[in-house]
Amino acid sequence: MKATILAAASAVLAGGVSAARHNHRHVHEELFRRGYNESETCVPGCTTIWSTITGPAGLYTPPATATPTTTPVAPTTSQAPATVPTPVAQTCPTPGTYTFPATTVVVTETTTVCAASTTAVPTGTHTLGGVTTVVTTATTVVCPYATTETKSGVVTSVIKTTTYVCPEAGTYTIAPITTTVTGKATTVVVPVVTTYCPGTYTAPAHVTTITETDVVVYCPFTAQALSSSTSSAPVAANTTTAVPTSSAAATTAAAAAASSSVSVSAANTTQSASASQSSASSSGGSPQLGGSDGKWAITYTPYTTTGDCKAADAVAQDIQAIAAAGFKSVRVYSTDCDTLPNVGAACKAAGIKMIIGIFIGEVGCDNASPHVADQIAAIKAWAKWDLVELVVVGNEAIFNNFCSVTELKDLIATVKTQLTSVGYSGPFTTTDVVSAWIGSGMTDICSVIDVVACNAHAYFNAATLPAAAGAFVAGQLALVEAICGFSKPGYVMETGWPTAGECYGEACAGQSEQAEALSSIKSAMGDKVVFFSFTDDEWKQPGACGCEQHWGAAKAFGA
Repeated sequence: MKATILAAASAVLAGGVSAARHNHRHVHEELFRRGYNESETCVPGCTTIWSTITGPAGLYTPPATATPTTTPVAPTTSQAPATVPTPVAQTCPTPGTYTFPATTVVVTETTTVCAASTTAVPTGTHTLGGVTTVVTTATTVVCPYATTETKSGVVTSVIKTTTYVCPEAGTYTIAPITTTVTGKATTVVVPVVTTYCPGTYTAPAHVTTITETDVVVYCPFTAQALSSSTSSAPVAANTTTAVPTSSAAATTAAAAAASSSVSVSAANTTQSASASQSSASSSGGSPQLGGSDGKWAITYTPYTTTGDCKAADAVAQDIQAIAAAGFKSVRVYSTDCDTLPNVGAACKAAGIKMIIGIFIGEVGCDNASPHVADQIAAIKAWAKWDLVELVVVGNEAIFNNFCSVTELKDLIATVKTQLTSVGYSGPFTTTDVVSAWIGSGMTDICSVIDVVACNAHAYFNAATLPAAAGAFVAGQLALVEAICGFSKPGYVMETGWPTAGECYGEACAGQSEQAEALSSIKSAMGDKVVFFSFTDDEWKQPGACGCEQHWGAAKAFGA
């Protein structure tokens, strides 16, 4: 079951077909301009050629039954007969402590299969699967998608190719599957196009304590010792959390699973990142970033409600409030409005760190641009390196077509050279939406950054309820970490939820929704994310979503 991949694309879990146009901006003297495009999988104008791949009846092997034990059993590693490392499903029929042995699968050539992703759903009709793509103009896309066929009563999974005409800019979900659940909540199987690159994949030994009956546990694989250095993980992976097959807990699991645009577990993301934490920064520093208790950093812009620059004392009050709320760092985007001296002095007084940035706009993507050169010069003159834990060069510069990948790579290298020459020894990165990472040849960026980073906002994924925001963001980060072969730790530079704005399918704005979403993200991976943002930005235009001014999270965090 192998297919030659001429252009990679992945199937994702998403709600029904949508055409919500995501065209959102931060605008402050052309400083912030952004777009949300979280899950692009088909590149317009690029035809993906796939063979039709037929899987076994029922899409997947039924879960094996694990044996409960009172004490952990020493793990054993064995060569699995499977050709691809699909997560191992184990059923825990009764409460108890279960031990799952380690399993290893070696993939010798790039292999594409129609794998299965399980999703717990409540009673009702649900639209699942399909391929989500985001286009910026009217175009035609050719996408592979996973689906099922029934012949003579036998259900098989297949990968097919479809041509879809997108009549205008927007986000489209192509070829989803509709299923109706009657009676109690249940777990359904959704076919997913999954590509595995050459390498050794290991599902480590795992011991877990189960308190309910009939719980299915999925044991994930992680990649090691790859023969290819360009990728180390499947394009899409299956859910790895324990899913109760009965009881009210299934409803909660349904929200988390069905709303994630890619079913990659938060636990797997953490393993991949922590394994890379010990790698030294290419500039000489060790990128030991992140926070504790689910609070690392929050974004901050020193602007008044009318877009003017805040005075130093007002900035100091804001930073004190951020520190009092438990955050360890603030992310700033640029150097305008005396950001470095004012925010820097306030952070020093409050005892917290800074993530500083060089913003790239329409005026140029190299150090010859006066706008960029002025920011570099301002940072070098300020030089308070004891306050800086990360330098971010560019914010959604690829997505907004402000830079080519080559231009951005060269600029990051230049910034590193200039700042290290005056004493900075910490890590560097850039950040963009996930679609830009996947569809723009961004692997070239990996050689000049020390950590990988993305902006991921679950609100713009139509199938994501606030309670599942954490699972969504974790999945997005896992996709970006895979671009650099899981060789570098990954972090989210923007994530949040608005308190006002339009609904995108299941995702609606509101204060209670924001509180629930932020709690979900904080619980899942708060130590690895920068929340967006401290206050509402009334100086912005409302945007097509009506939400751009309403991302302030100070109240939700008790600030």
